[in-house]
Amino acid sequence: MQHNAEVGPPTADYETVKDVSTVHIGISSMKISKGHQWPELTKGTLIKRYKRFLADVELDDGKQVTAHCPNSGTMIACCDPGRPVYLSYHDNPKRKLKYTWEMIKMPSSLVGVNTMVPNKLVKTSIEQELVNGLDGYDEVKAEVKVGDHSRLDLCLVKGKKEKCYVEIKNCTLVENQIASFPDAVTSRGLKHLVELQNLIKKGHRCVMFYLIQRMDAVSFQPADQIDPAYGKELRKAVQNGVEVYVYDTVIDLKQIVLNKKIPSHF
Repeated sequence: MQHNAEVGPPTADYETVKDVSTVHIGISSMKISKGHQWPELTKGTLIKRYKRFLADVELDDGKQVTAHCPNSGTMIACCDPGRPVYLSYHDNPKRKLKYTWEMIKMPSSLVGVNTMVPNKLVKTSIEQELVNGLDGYDEVKAEVKVGDHSRLDLCLVKGKKEKCYVEIKNCTLVENQIASFPDAVTSRGLKHLVELQNLIKKGHRCVMFYLIQRMDAVSFQPADQIDPAYGKELRKAVQNGVEVYVYDTVIDLKQIVLNKKIPSHF
């Protein structure tokens, strides 16, 4: 088994930042993010992804493994067979699949495919007061219940009454430098937009936070060609007061760091 084979991707795009631990968050904050540390990584080549949550990978030592794919989307533009991928290994006797697919190297960027990462990274960055506009809160609560059968990712609390609800979405679909969400029809995502608008009516602040787990996007827009109903509801939510935050990231084989706010077009 070969761990961390090749210290870093060779292209200029990947070499923009040698050490992402020094990346500054936002132009005005000038604070440094500690980022989300990757587990020890094993390099391989993607053979195929199938049944949404499975991926066959040939490791650099020639061994073929089936890895867990922690992403329920279609992964358009980030699951091409033959591309280099990076897996984490988990020696847990309760796990049937010992490997988890973390990243893929696409021509213009490393791409994080693990949908668990955005929640961790955004929560940590807000707690470190690295997100302009979402700083100054006393507490950051995760997985907050807002209805009988619904939860939102974060609730930022200030004092006894002031609350800001934040729903986080993972974005990996980038075409022609334009990031889009979703990459598949999402009834769950639509439900979250409705929940946020209901909370706005109750006097709370609400934010949709899209985290782009790659480095090659210059703008963001809803993927109307994939899920027009979601795009329509997102525009309605914005008109009703829901704020939209879109951030890209800087990624290397050590960690992923929140980078800068990306303009949105609706």
